[in-house]
Amino acid sequence: MAYTHLTKDQQYKIQSWQELGMPQIEMADRLNKHRSTISRELARNSYPNGRYAAGHAYALQRQRRKAGKRTTKKLLRDPALWRAVLRGLKEKDSPEQIAGQRQRDRKRRVAHETIYRFLYTERPWLVGLLRQKKGKYRRRHGTKAREKHRELAKKTWITERPAIINERQEMGHWEGDTIIGKEKIVGIATHVEWVSGYGFADKLDRVTAEAMHAVTVRRFAMLPPDKRLSEADDNGREFSAHEETAEALNMVRYFALPYHSWERGSNENWNGLLRQFFPKGTSFATITQRDVDEAVRNLNHRPRKRLNYLTPYEVFVQGKIP
Repeated sequence: MAYTHLTKDQQYKIQSWQELGMPQIEMADRLNKHRSTISRELARNSYPNGRYAAGHAYALQRQRRKAGKRTTKKLLRDPALWRAVLRGLKEKDSPEQIAGQRQRDRKRRVAHETIYRFLYTERPWLVGLLRQKKGKYRRRHGTKAREKHRELAKKTWITERPAIINERQEMGHWEGDTIIGKEKIVGIATHVEWVSGYGFADKLDRVTAEAMHAVTVRRFAMLPPDKRLSEADDNGREFSAHEETAEALNMVRYFALPYHSWERGSNENWNGLLRQFFPKGTSFATITQRDVDEAVRNLNHRPRKRLNYLTPYEVFVQGKIP
């Protein structure tokens, strides 16, 4: 079987499977890879303490790939060509003039954009030789679209969760979202556990990725690892620091598909219950974290029919079985 790089989605699957104790040979079968690929991935991309995290593994993989591609650049591989280009730059010729002249004289060609890119990425101290300076090199078209595509590619979708999670038998899998106040910039971060319906919430003075990351890490860090295995989040911008959050908590992050709020039904329902205390149109600037804690305490101690009238607190904290 030919070797191919593992995708980021596959790396997140390996992380979740490893946390569940799945053997490497079964991981390989599920990914249609040779078992040595899994062994190599865990050996090369784990932390020194042996822990494997998909975000860290993907970063190492990109770093190695970038270093490998660097040696293939035309002006690095051909010193004679680079000397000719450098000579032209010192004579105040522009990259376009250098490239055009070489094409006319049927010498080895080099595109003027290659010269610009090489200077800005490999020889920035020589940029002063250019008659006209460019800004940081960037593609001309589609940058925002490509950036959005790259951000979406970083996410692991809820449809890729292991089947064991969807069975709602294992404690420690959560759903996350925010509810927004009248001001549109103040909100409450909410998290609810699937099996028990236990939840917690934090007021956000500004609904930003930094604030969401901070309160999420603080809350989940207080839980034992076996009660914070994964979370399925909304696609709002406040969850854009999901890689850092997953890394800090060693907790797999999934995302519902855009406009598929029903894929996080437990959280949507819990948010509706929380809205009994903070109805739509409420100014969140006037409420405090103590107000939020009182509402959450009420919900966590409210008997639930699906729990055989036990409370979420009794199931999640005390370990009672419905």
